[in-house]
Amino acid sequence: METQRFEIVPAQSQIDWIGRKVTGAHNGTIKVKQGSIVLTEGSLTDGEVTIDMSTINILDVTDSALNAQFAGHLASDDFFSIDKFPTASFEIISAQEVGNNHYHIEGNLTIKEITHAAGFDATVNYYGDSLTLAGKLIVDRTKYAIRFRSGNFFKNLGDNLIYNDFEIGINVTANLKN
Repeated sequence: METQRFEIVPAQSQIDWIGRKVTGAHNGTIKVKQGSIVLTEGSLTDGEVTIDMSTINILDVTDSALNAQFAGHLASDDFFSIDKFPTASFEIISAQEVGNNHYHIEGNLTIKEITHAAGFDATVNYYGDSLTLAGKLIVDRTKYAIRFRSGNFFKNLGDNLIYNDFEIGINVTANLKN
């Protein structure tokens, strides 16, 4: 049984995020710090990715002062507590091929040192010495002690409500480790 380990290339990988509220949405990126993906007999079997939360970036707020204020708020204890928890991670527990290069991945998502099972569909393209993995994960932020303006914990928020679910788009490139 041939096993190949691919190391994630942080400069060619990133996490895209979208958070929604009653009056709209915000989006941005977060850099990947490190990780690996394992193929056994050409099929995805294992892997993990570490996300550098200190690199959270907001793309849709163009005013620099407002963008810096928003980034500071996301870094605060209202959201990700980045000073205390500088990384988040996803560890693949199982991957089932559901079609040509398409997988359903189950694993453990850790944010703020709180871990919950999570699953998502992904496409894995394998090019000999490199591969790409892309998928989208929906996360309930309240499971990770991120409750700011959540309708589950605060009443009468009106237009200030922030929806509990946010999207994480995973886009990684990895090269074969020799």
